[in-house]
Amino acid sequence: MSFCKDCIQGIRHEGEPSGTLETIAGVACYVATPTVDYHKDKVILFLPDVFGIELINAQLLADDFARNGFKVVAIDYFNGDGLPADKVLNDKLFDFRGWLAAHCAEVTRPPVDKVIAALKEEGVTKFGVAGYCFGGRYAFDLAFDNVIQCAVVSHPRQLKIPEDFETYLSKSTAPLLINSCEIDKLFTPEAQAKADEILGDGKFAPGYRREHFLGCRHGFAIRGDLSDPLVKAGKEASFLASVEFFLEHL
Repeated sequence: MSFCKDCIQGIRHEGEPSGTLETIAGVACYVATPTVDYHKDKVILFLPDVFGIELINAQLLADDFARNGFKVVAIDYFNGDGLPADKVLNDKLFDFRGWLAAHCAEVTRPPVDKVIAALKEEGVTKFGVAGYCFGGRYAFDLAFDNVIQCAVVSHPRQLKIPEDFETYLSKSTAPLLINSCEIDKLFTPEAQAKADEILGDGKFAPGYRREHFLGCRHGFAIRGDLSDPLVKAGKEASFLASVEFFLEHL
């Protein structure tokens, strides 16, 4: 089971969330809704890292997507058991392997499917996914099933290289953006190059793009240290690239 210390380290960001906590199909969700008119048939599914929707960083990012005209539903696929940020951020003694084992696909995928089904009943027909770290795995899986129409992943983990890229090429119709970084033991430079080799140069017709951020490490797009100018620039640029990609493809 792959993980690195950057999966459970990082900085809590500051701000006042403007979304609401709601229950959709029995699943806790953080919902951010644009204050202006928006396409009611489109939703971005925000699939967070291991800290879940309770981490303020995730809520603030969801709010930022909403400010750009997208309704966002951040899903608590950890069933109220995301990592407690106050206890484990920068805690090298935390048993992350044990926590991961208790939050396998059999536990964490069903909440995602329930929320999607409920949103379809409400009239949503187009889904984008913003998947961070842990959520990047499900962005790929949902794309394989052609449940979503656009996928954006940032520093993904648990990908099988090169199999997942080959499967994406052969099965998915969802345009894909990957936000990668310089220091990442889970999505290494070799994996990044393999993604470009398999999906790049027009090989994946629906659309493929990879952004790369120097001076950043795994987790930068959601838990980066904003006091570091390179990390701050990387976080902001990766978010802008994500918004542009959704505007173009969703």
